Amino acid sequence: QVSLVESGGGSVQAGASLKLSCVASGRTFASSAMGWFRQAPGKEREFVARISRAGGLTDYADSVKGRFTISRDNDKNTMYLQMSSLKPEDTARYHCAASNIPWGGLTVADYDYWGRGTLVTVSS
Repeated sequence: QVSLVESGGGSVQAGASLKLSCVASGRTFASSAMGWFRQAPGKEREFVARISRAGGLTDYADSVKGRFTISRDNDKNTMYLQMSSLKPEDTARYHCAASNIPWGGLTVADYDYWGRGTLVTVSS
């Protein structure tokens, strides 16, 4: 069992930056691939970024590539999402997720544990 808790969300103006954190407890953090997903009101949860167990591999949705950076610190059981040049369309609740699949995946079904999310609101 893995417990995930996100933090770092907030309300910002377009062009600003935010850094989200996801702290894991329970199962060994380093044994899980991790991902970030987001869900805007009235929309389905969508993939944002993923990172491999050791952090050497990362992948991003086209909509955030070049603006967001995913990272992890296995010594601190924490994953991060550095978000820059935020746009109003980035407004959503951001969830972190842990996967038993070595490289995680691009869909909700690829992840086994989820946090409750942290809200990011970007105004124009």
